[in-house]
Amino acid sequence: MTSFLSLPAISARPIPNALFSLKTPSIQTLSISTHTPSPTTFHFNPNRLAIRSSYADAGVRDDSRSNAIDVVADVRSERIVVLGGSGFVGSAISKAAVSKGIEVISLSRSGRPSYPDAWVDQVTWVSGDVFNVNWDEVLVGATAVVSTLGGFGSEEQMKRINGEANVVAVNAAKEYGIPKFILISVHDYNLPQFLLSNGYFTGKRKAESEVLSKYPGSGIVLRPGFIYGKRRVDGFELPLDLIGEPAEKILKATENFTKPLSSLPASDLLLAPPVSVDDVASAVINGVTDDDFFGIFTIDQIKEAAEKVRA
Repeated sequence: MTSFLSLPAISARPIPNALFSLKTPSIQTLSISTHTPSPTTFHFNPNRLAIRSSYADAGVRDDSRSNAIDVVADVRSERIVVLGGSGFVGSAISKAAVSKGIEVISLSRSGRPSYPDAWVDQVTWVSGDVFNVNWDEVLVGATAVVSTLGGFGSEEQMKRINGEANVVAVNAAKEYGIPKFILISVHDYNLPQFLLSNGYFTGKRKAESEVLSKYPGSGIVLRPGFIYGKRRVDGFELPLDLIGEPAEKILKATENFTKPLSSLPASDLLLAPPVSVDDVASAVINGVTDDDFFGIFTIDQIKEAAEKVRA
């Protein structure tokens, strides 16, 4: 497989340089034959613009002939909807998408965030939640939906926000013909079954199943562990990177020693590497722009996808 703007390949036969052949017969004459391009044709749909034009080489020859050359450009503009776009992970995805020239619509209960970062002005902020939103205001014209929905609470609350909310979103995206759905899920921890059966994990897995069944060839499920970065909460900034970044480096440096321990029950709680929120965001961007990137992605695969975007 390959993965919050890319230009599809341009297929064209090489255009030869203009050739001028000058001869000096007994009487000095210069015969120049030029050919103007044929009319350019534009093919448009909401997200792709195709341009086709034929050109002929110009030349000065005794027998002037030229071959038509077709140049085809297929330019795709991306427009993504980020569910929970004002949250910790959602805002990182929105920021990363804006930096790549991708149009972003955020749907969240809090709407536009209060901090004054420049990228915030380039996002369309919609207040609401998936259970009562007018999808016409959000999904029309989108090329992908990215869901960061999830959270903790009572058993019923966790099933609703991690599972049911995402199922509603997946089905709405499918109904509106959105070609991709990307879900931020959770690492497959090797915890005892009684812990994995709580509303948080069962909700996440229910959402994953819905994504993969409705989008078998384009659905993306990212399974990060602990996500670190600078998280804003009620006007304060929590520097989670002060914990996550050193832990990630230590686990990377000691992975040859810790790998044999990974089979021990619940060892993932300590040994699953943390993931930068920027890596998660970059992996999402890779998923948005790379049509060959789909399926379930582990922590290491998320980091690999992020590297492709930064390369």
